[in-house]
Amino acid sequence: MDLKRVLFLCTGNSARSQMAEGLLRHLAGDKFEVFSAGVRPTQLNPLAIKVMSEIGIDISKQKSKSIKEFFGQQFDYVITVCNNAKQTCPAFPGKYGKIHWKLEDPAEVQGSEEDKTKFFREIRNKIDKKIKKFLMKDKS
Repeated sequence: MDLKRVLFLCTGNSARSQMAEGLLRHLAGDKFEVFSAGVRPTQLNPLAIKVMSEIGIDISKQKSKSIKEFFGQQFDYVITVCNNAKQTCPAFPGKYGKIHWKLEDPAEVQGSEEDKTKFFREIRNKIDKKIKKFLMKDKS
């Protein structure tokens, strides 16, 4: 059985798409080959690593990658997690499911470390719910 290929795409590939990659790999990694990338990649956000480790998922070895690394590759699903990525997402070869999840960028939140961490947790939990719904629909 071929693994389904999923690409999560956001602007910086620092938080939302990285958490989504880690969650899908954790929840159903035996069914999917999971990737994430950014339109303008930066670096993995330490708070993303922290809030994922709180639920037993280690994303500390993941790296921020450019969408350019994936040009020409085929995917079964391309999931954008922000409006910027949705608007600038290139076309990939073949047929694939395009899914858009509008999620606020936790890396943009101002305030105390506690406020930022709380918002990262909220976004992580939203992504977790969306991935579980996605897995319910993709029962192949």
